[in-house]
Amino acid sequence: MSRRIRKKLFERLQILEEATRELHGTWQKEKFLETEQEEYMNLLLNCQECAIAIGEQIDKVYPEAEGSIHALEDYCEKIYKLAQKLSEKDVDAIYEEAYGQILVIRKQMEEELPDKLEMVFLPYKAAMWDSLESIWLEASKDEACNTYVVPVPYYDKRPDGSLGEMHYEGMDYPAYVPVTDYERYNPAERQPDVIFIHNPYDGGNSVTSVHPYFYAKNLKQFTDKLIYVPYFVLDGNWIDASLVLTAGTIYADYVVVRTEKEKECYLNHLREHYPQLAVVDKFLPFGSPKIDKVRQICLEGAEIPHEWKNRVKGKKVVLYNTGVVGVLNSDEQYLEKLKNVFEYAKRKEDMVLLWRPHPLMEATLKSKRPELYEEYLKIKNYFLQESVGIYDTKADMYPAIGISNIYYGDWSSLIWLYQESGKGVRVQNMHMMNEEIPYYDENMMNEVVREEELSCGRKIYLFVQKLQ
Repeated sequence: MSRRIRKKLFERLQILEEATRELHGTWQKEKFLETEQEEYMNLLLNCQECAIAIGEQIDKVYPEAEGSIHALEDYCEKIYKLAQKLSEKDVDAIYEEAYGQILVIRKQMEEELPDKLEMVFLPYKAAMWDSLESIWLEASKDEACNTYVVPVPYYDKRPDGSLGEMHYEGMDYPAYVPVTDYERYNPAERQPDVIFIHNPYDGGNSVTSVHPYFYAKNLKQFTDKLIYVPYFVLDGNWIDASLVLTAGTIYADYVVVRTEKEKECYLNHLREHYPQLAVVDKFLPFGSPKIDKVRQICLEGAEIPHEWKNRVKGKKVVLYNTGVVGVLNSDEQYLEKLKNVFEYAKRKEDMVLLWRPHPLMEATLKSKRPELYEEYLKIKNYFLQESVGIYDTKADMYPAIGISNIYYGDWSSLIWLYQESGKGVRVQNMHMMNEEIPYYDENMMNEVVREEELSCGRKIYLFVQKLQ
């Protein structure tokens, strides 16, 4: 149960206590005129409805509190008796019982309804869970916090912008993450203290859309603190306006950014387009949970998936990352580049190409470049059938970061993450066919930052606690 709900329940109980006390003042037989009888009956009805409402809300969000629910039911029975035409002596006795029952209800609620922070995480793609994970890890360790991971469904967008096929990836999260089905967690009923999102677009993305119920604009109604944590990581110096002027930024109470420079960039874009939202305190320059994850891999090492072990043994591994922007900008030339890279990699016996296409690549082509879709599938099938390398579509990209020796491919947010590993990065040249792919280059290595006072996840969780 959220503190927000708990507070409201006790506020309603206080109202119920005051109304019950008022009953006795209204019940004065020697002055009991017809108008006062009507007032008295209305008070009885209001008391009963208030008690029922408290009980129903407890049953919805915390049915374990059986003692509180039963105590409220007993109170309703006493109120019902007061509605009968009884003697003054009987009414006084039952009134004392009803008022005493309020104390019983309060005691039961204090014992059974824990005073805990309720935080819900609403990812949609399992591959993007890393943008929230380190915050969840910090919160889940605290006994004074209840956490829920609720993956939400999302849709492909048709070329006309309408919602197409629905997807749900709740089964694809790591085994150590307890997932709650979205149909069993209703934010409107539970009113969590904090909601975390990583999808900022609402209906503004032309490729995909989360279920409209989980749009930031809607979620803002159900919580005191809506926090948007970007699913991407950039260099920390600049960010395009298209990534700033989104529903997530606009409706969130707080937005997590990587650096002070990035924070200032957000503010500059908002000052130009939404000056009323350019609030300095809205932006938290705490880093990114994705960087927390890379640093964890650097410290602990990466576990090689069983099916990859024979392929990578004794070879240099090149992480080949391809994104949607490249293909949208280059069209047929991009597909030619893919074929060229695969042919090159097939000839190299001491290297293995670990290909990670963007998870929305096929959906994007289908929506935005339908004329390229079939050709892309042919190239993909060539890669698979000819065993050119490892085709990695796992939601978790960190094994690929951990076991590879170098990054090669498109510009993407993965570059800024990969640099945190200390290993080299080479962006592919779309205009150069037969480009040599580096296996390993010591001159490209970066210094790894292995120690940090606080992780981003820890900073965010401590910040949220201070807000309570």
